Amino acid sequence: MNPRRLTPSMSVLIAFEASARHGSFTKAAEELALTQSAVSRQVQALEAQLEVALFSRVGRHIELTAAGALYHHELAAALARIRNATLQTIAHKAGDGPLHLAVLPTFGSKWLLPRMNDFYRRHPGVLVHMHSRIAPAEQDKDQMHAFISVGTGHWPGHVAHRLLSETLVVVASPGALPGYASLTPADISQQALLSVVSRPHAWADWFEQNGLQHRAMRMGPGFELTAHLIQAAVAGIGIGLVPRILVQDEIASGELVALFEPVDSGRGYYLTYATRYQQLPALQAFTQWLLSVEFPDS
Repeated sequence: MNPRRLTPSMSVLIAFEASARHGSFTKAAEELALTQSAVSRQVQALEAQLEVALFSRVGRHIELTAAGALYHHELAAALARIRNATLQTIAHKAGDGPLHLAVLPTFGSKWLLPRMNDFYRRHPGVLVHMHSRIAPAEQDKDQMHAFISVGTGHWPGHVAHRLLSETLVVVASPGALPGYASLTPADISQQALLSVVSRPHAWADWFEQNGLQHRAMRMGPGFELTAHLIQAAVAGIGIGLVPRILVQDEIASGELVALFEPVDSGRGYYLTYATRYQQLPALQAFTQWLLSVEFPDS
């Protein structure tokens, strides 16, 4: 197939997208500062190039065909990415573009956000837009500049800065677990074990490290967010196995107690970003600040 047929001109694509969004050639023309007939001709040219009817026309009224609706869905997202890339490029030239950061939700709310005031004090001209992500999605590759994730540090094509090692600790509400100080690892099998869906094997690994049988586990409720698991543990619903850095406040306040010694998960918290973004001024400022932060004993 002729490649030109697969790459219509930007002018006809914009005319089609505006017409589809408004459901009107007239309103699309007003938005694009063109005449109604000019927009209509551009859409007709696109239909002729594709050899597909994109609109059904009844008098002055237009409606997307099934093919047109599918095309508009894909095209609108593509045009949005192009516009976003253009804005980022313009902002990069000006040196004041915002940073789009994807961050683990609980880490973001419990650790990073309370410290962001220090970042803004040091870099008052830089904006960081934070997006909660349990795991990066495919579309994030084009929309996010950087990620704070947990892993082993191996992300091909990315720069990875290790922030701290991850240790996991068993926590429980002292009020809901009398005699917690004398518990042994074997006693844990009598308790409801709280878990997060992103760590399906965490308890199994802990039991194995302590020489316990997996069949002895008594699994309790599961949660999507670690923050919700922590709240459930504070409420006495069960006991949790969580990153120590995320429960230090609750342990310090006495809402939770740590049972046994923390264990190394073999993973770490990392700031990562694609190499194509490493010259962004906002990312450079944020990276320099984050790497200067003194992380507590995890």
